[in-house]
Amino acid sequence: MFDAVKYRDRNVVERGFNAFKQWRGVATRYDKHNANYCGGVLVRAIVLWLKRLRDTP
Repeated sequence: MFDAVKYRDRNVVERGFNAFKQWRGVATRYDKHNANYCGGVLVRAIVLWLKRLRDTP
């Protein structure tokens, strides 16, 4: 059965992951060390957050 609320929530999560995967370092995971990869994810999250803040009135 189709649940519109669940679909909307799933779509938000998928768009979030796709935004992270636009950055090559996160999408391909070239980093050999876990700390470097986690740092890259954190930097990408900060960049996306700052872009979102800039777009708000």
